[in-house]
Amino acid sequence: MAELSRLPVPVADVWEWQLHGACRDADPQLFFHPEGERGPARHKRDAAAVQVCAGCPVLQQCREHGLAVREPYGVWGGLTEDDREAIYRAERKERLSARRSGGLAAAS
Repeated sequence: MAELSRLPVPVADVWEWQLHGACRDADPQLFFHPEGERGPARHKRDAAAVQVCAGCPVLQQCREHGLAVREPYGVWGGLTEDDREAIYRAERKERLSARRSGGLAAAS
């Protein structure tokens, strides 16, 4: 579930970018997998959704939104669920590494 505390305030100016998304003319099912979809079918659907995103004028805003609120489902800003999870993992690893090296510097 999306972390609602991370959602921006519901102001039209903040959300207006969504009106310009290339996805508005596409089938929403392209961006959100049906329950139980796996393997080649899921990769094919994700690739088609990412292709729509590739030419989107608001790709960056969409990507920033998906990452900021940790959207758990769908393709956001050209990033699949797996892509976003890989980014979160890398961020966690980086924070942990920074804490460890900070702790080592303090112990020296």
